[in-house]
Amino acid sequence: MVNADIEIETLAEFDRVAARGSLSGYRVQSVNLLERTFALLSADTSDAVFLGCAMEPDASAKVRADGALVFPPVPDLPFDPYRGRLYTADELFVGLADGYGSTPDAQAYAWFQETKADGDVFSSMLRSVHDDAVSDALDEHLAGARVVGVMGGHAVERGGRDYRGAAELGRALARSGMTVATGGGPGAMEAANLGAYLAPAPDGALTEALDMLAKAPSFAPSVSDWARAAFAVRERWPEGGDSVGIPTWFYGHEPPNPFAGHIAKYFANATREDGLLARSTAGVVFLPGAAGTVQEVFDNATPNYYASGSVPAPMVLVGRAHWTGHLPVWPLLQALARGRAMESRIALVDSVDEVPDALASMR
Repeated sequence: MVNADIEIETLAEFDRVAARGSLSGYRVQSVNLLERTFALLSADTSDAVFLGCAMEPDASAKVRADGALVFPPVPDLPFDPYRGRLYTADELFVGLADGYGSTPDAQAYAWFQETKADGDVFSSMLRSVHDDAVSDALDEHLAGARVVGVMGGHAVERGGRDYRGAAELGRALARSGMTVATGGGPGAMEAANLGAYLAPAPDGALTEALDMLAKAPSFAPSVSDWARAAFAVRERWPEGGDSVGIPTWFYGHEPPNPFAGHIAKYFANATREDGLLARSTAGVVFLPGAAGTVQEVFDNATPNYYASGSVPAPMVLVGRAHWTGHLPVWPLLQALARGRAMESRIALVDSVDEVPDALASMR
C-alpha cells in the first residue's frame, strides 16, 4: 500500500531523497524538476511515479527508460490536478486587486462551467485526479487532529447575531484544542473559521473584526468587496489560528472564505460533503440552516445509525426552536437514535455557549 512516507511534495524533499542515489518507488507530486536534470540522470528512478513534474526532455526520457511512470503537467489549466498540498486563501485569491474574476478561484470555476457538461472524458478525469489529490492532502494535514465540523447556512450575513454566535463557537472550539472544519464558504461557515482564526488574539479582536466585516455583509452583489474586507481583517491580525475549509466549485457562486488556514476545494460536491463529515471524528455541530444543513444532518446520522464506524461521532444541534419547530429535524433524529449506540451521542442545545460542554460530555 502506498503511504505518505514515499510521497515527495516539495523540492527540498526531492533533494533530500535524491542525494541518497535512489528515487525508486517514490511518488513525486507536482514538483518542478527542470533544474534537477543531473539528479534525475544520476538516480535510480525505477518504479517511481512522477505526477505533473516539469522536467527536461532528456531527464524525462531517462526516467521513462528506467521504468518510471510520468504524468506530465497539463498546459493551460487554471489549477494543478496533481497538487500535493491544500490550498491557501492567498493562493486562491491572487489577483483580487483586479477583481475577483481575475483570481485562480474564479478561473477554476469558469473552467468547470465550460467543461462539466461537454462529456469530455479528459476533463472529467482531471477533475477526479484533482479531487483525489486534495483528499490525500487533507488526510495528511488532519492526521492526529481532533476535528469538529461546524455546519451552517451560507446566507447568514456579517454583522448579525447568528454570525457572531458562529464566530464565538469557532473561537471556543479552537481554544479548547479542536481543529475547526467547515464547508469553507460564506455565512456561518466563514464565521466559524473567523473565530478559529482569531482564537490566539485578545477577546476584543473579534468585536473589532466583526465591525470591519459588517461593511461588506454578503458576497452578493460583490465578491470582490466581500473578500477584500476579509483580507483587511487578516492584515490587522496577521498571526491567525489554523482551521480547515472544505468548499466546492460545484457552488461556484459561493466563494471560499479567506479565514480558513487550509482549504480543501473540490469539484465534486458529494465527495466534499462526505469527506467533511467523515473527517469530523470529534463531533459535528449543526447551526440553524435550511435544506443543505438538513441534508448534512442525515448524511452524518446514517453511518451513526448503522454503526458503520467504531463509535458514533457526537452530533450537536444548536437552536431548539429551529430544529423542533421551524424545521423539526430533532424529533426524527431522536426516533432514529432510539435504542442504538448513537442515542447517547446526540444533543440539542439552545445556544452556541452550550456546545463545548455538550461535546465534552460525549467524549
